[in-house]
Amino acid sequence: MSRIGKQPINLPEGVEISVKDNEITVKGPKGVITRQLRPEIEVEIKDGQALVSIKEETLQAKAFHGLFRTLIDNDVQGVTNGWDKTLEMTGVGYRAKMEEKNLILEVGFSHLVTIKPPEGIEFKVEGNDKMIVAGIRKDQVGHIAAKIRSVRPPEPYKGKGIHYLGEVIRRKEGKRAGATA
Repeated sequence: MSRIGKQPINLPEGVEISVKDNEITVKGPKGVITRQLRPEIEVEIKDGQALVSIKEETLQAKAFHGLFRTLIDNDVQGVTNGWDKTLEMTGVGYRAKMEEKNLILEVGFSHLVTIKPPEGIEFKVEGNDKMIVAGIRKDQVGHIAAKIRSVRPPEPYKGKGIHYLGEVIRRKEGKRAGATA
């Protein structure tokens, strides 16, 4: 049995979980998240905690046990606090700005790159070079942040591009630096 799957999920005040026909709904102050459950997984609510268990001890059920416990815990945290990812830009002339709800990026192309937020995602820009992607679904926030980063990933010679806050960019020596040694 999964060590992570055995742990109970604490439900903060204001968060409700309901399970109906292999579908779990998590309601909180920031919104509602609905997720399909696998037929092998069972969720039980007791004393302000949610317990995830498996119906039958099969290899596949054991594999999904910890996964679904973590997904439900992420949903609970999302509807209470929300999730966010911060991205930074490094490079001369690289800028980000907001136009209505859309994120507009100037990253060295001959055109501007416009990114429209899907439902449930919100963009914020701090200064000219910091972007924040926020939402209640952790997987969706991470996916959109990765999409923004892929517009201009950091290059290894000068480090120019879009990267996550705190991401370490492995730098390479140029040709000239290696030839003089």
